[in-house]
Amino acid sequence: MELWLTLLVIAIAVIAFVVYTNKRRAERELADAEAEARRLYERLGGQTMNLSAPGDNPAASQALADAGERYTAAGSQLESASSIRQYRLACETAIEGLHYIRAGREAMGIDPGPAVPELPGQRGTGALTERVSADVEGRSYTGSPTPDDENRHYYPGGRVDGRPVPAGWYNTPWWKPALAGVGGALVGVMIFDAMLAPAYAGGMVEGAAADAGADGGDAGGDTGDAGDGGDFGGDGGGDFGGDFGGDFGGFDF
Repeated sequence: MELWLTLLVIAIAVIAFVVYTNKRRAERELADAEAEARRLYERLGGQTMNLSAPGDNPAASQALADAGERYTAAGSQLESASSIRQYRLACETAIEGLHYIRAGREAMGIDPGPAVPELPGQRGTGALTERVSADVEGRSYTGSPTPDDENRHYYPGGRVDGRPVPAGWYNTPWWKPALAGVGGALVGVMIFDAMLAPAYAGGMVEGAAADAGADGGDAGGDTGDAGDGGDFGGDGGGDFGGDFGGDFGGFDF
């Protein structure tokens, strides 16, 4: 009897220790996630506040305005965050904003600053190296590797309705309505088929995965899979604490 009581006490002690250890680990991971989100948020805020584009540079102004929107959104996410996933979403939003800051600086012809962690949705999507264009539903859509009077809207690269979209400057932010509903999604599919699939096939996208165009076609064929709301479930790089690791998660832009 005494042996059974001893074993029971030991088992209870082991269980209590495991529960305590797991709780402390979870608390540390949550604190680390919050600290990383706040670090990126503050980094974005510092650059947003200290940059302004000249009035004759609409591309830079638009990129900085987009960065400001992401800063506001990340702040709102941080206020309500209470889980690791929610803090990671705030990280993704802040990282997206940093990509817009970098684009704005490049549009102004100044040093783009330190590298920005890659968002998972950007992997393999590449960046435009040549101008592209197509007419879809009576409208003209264009893209360019650099901003110009026609192409003022920057996209950092990612997936829209499951299809890869290379980083570049476009004449309209067509990916926004594509993320908003079925009608927009159909337009996004048509733009991909008419403008981006040929760009991938024709070697006009640098850094793209070899099968990016083909995968995009397959993934986007079913428009019911309207994809990745913010190529932001998840933006990361190396490790989560440093430069946002590869094990960050499945963010799709």
